[in-house]
Amino acid sequence: MLRSQVGQVASDSFTQTSSTMARDDGNSTCHYHELMGFFYNNTGIQDKWDDAQLILVQVVGSLFCCFILLSNSMVIAAVATNKRFHYPFYYLLANLAASDFLAGIAYVYLMFNTGDVSKKLTVNGYFFRQGMLDVSLSASLANLLVIALERYISVMNWKVHSNLTRRRVTLLIVLVWAISIFMGAVPSLGWNCICNLAMCSQLAPIFTRSYLAFWSGSNLVLFLVMVGIYVRIYTYVKRKTNMLKIHTSGSLNRKRTPIKLIKTVMVVLGAFVFCWTPGLVVLLLDGLHCQSCQVLKSKRWLLLLAVLNSVMNPCIYSYKDEEMWATIKNLLHCIGNGTRRQRSLKANTRQLSSAQDTGTSQPPSEEKSDDQTILKE
Repeated sequence: MLRSQVGQVASDSFTQTSSTMARDDGNSTCHYHELMGFFYNNTGIQDKWDDAQLILVQVVGSLFCCFILLSNSMVIAAVATNKRFHYPFYYLLANLAASDFLAGIAYVYLMFNTGDVSKKLTVNGYFFRQGMLDVSLSASLANLLVIALERYISVMNWKVHSNLTRRRVTLLIVLVWAISIFMGAVPSLGWNCICNLAMCSQLAPIFTRSYLAFWSGSNLVLFLVMVGIYVRIYTYVKRKTNMLKIHTSGSLNRKRTPIKLIKTVMVVLGAFVFCWTPGLVVLLLDGLHCQSCQVLKSKRWLLLLAVLNSVMNPCIYSYKDEEMWATIKNLLHCIGNGTRRQRSLKANTRQLSSAQDTGTSQPPSEEKSDDQTILKE
C-alpha cells in the first residue's frame, strides 16, 4: 500500500511537472513582446524603402489624404446643412463619406509608419495600424450593401426614397460601425499567428493566412452580391421606364430622380470594385499560400489604388448630383466669406487702434499750437 501511495505521488508530480513544462513551452512560442522586425524576418520579407522614395510617397500621399479629409467632410456638412438631403439615402451616403474620412486618417498613419519604421512597431501598434484600414474598408463595404438594399426597396416600390425612419437609419449606421470595428479587431482578439509563426502571411506578418483568406474571400462574395442587386435594380428600372415612355412622358420626367440616384450609387460601386478587387485577390492568394504569385511586388501599387478610391468618391457625388455640388460650393463660399470677414475685422481693428493712438497723441500738439498763438498775440 505504501508503494502504491508513493507511486501515486510520483505520478501526480510528474503530471504536474509535464503540464508546467508544456505551459512554459506554450508561452515561449508566443511572441507578444517582440517588435515587428522579428515577424518580418520570420516571413523573409525584404520591404526596403530608400529615402527619396519614402519622401515622395509621404508628400504625394499627404496631398491625397488632405483632399480625402477635406472633400468627405464637405459631403458630410452638405448632407447635414441641406434639408433636401435629409432622407435615408443621403444619410447613408454621408456615412459612406465618414468611412472614407476614416480611411484618410488611416492612410496618413500608415504613410508615416511604413518602411523601416514599421519594423520598429510593437505588436499592438501594428494591430492598430492595420485595424484602422480594415475598419474603414469594412465600413465602406457595409455602407454600400445597406445603400444597395435601401435602393432596392425604394425602386421596387417605385419611390424616390424609402420609408425608413430616422431611427431605423440610425440603427443601421450603428450596426455598420459595430460590425466594422469587430471585423477590424478580430486579429487582435486571437486570430493571429503570434503563437504559430508557420501560419503567418507575407502581406501582414502577424495575420494568419486563414484570416486573410476568410476576410478577402468574404469581401469578394459581398461584391458579387451587390453587383447582383444592382443588376436586378437596373433591369427593373429599364423595364419600368420603357413602360412609362409608352404611356406618358410627364410622369417620367418627375420620376427621373430615383434613376439618377441609382446611377450615382452604381458608379460609386463600380469605382469601389475596380479599386479594391485587385488588392483583395492578392490577399486571397497570400491566404491560399501561393508561393509563386510574388504578392509583395504589387503591394504598394495596390495601396495607391485603394487611396485613389477614397479620392474618387466625393468627386462622383459632386459630378453626378448637381444639388450636392451646389451645396458644397455654397459651403466653400461661406467659408471664404468667413475668412474674408475675419481679415477685414482684423484690418479694421488695427486701423482703429492706430487711430486711437494718433488721437491720444494729438491733443498735446494742439495745446502746443494754441500756446504759440497766445504768445504771438
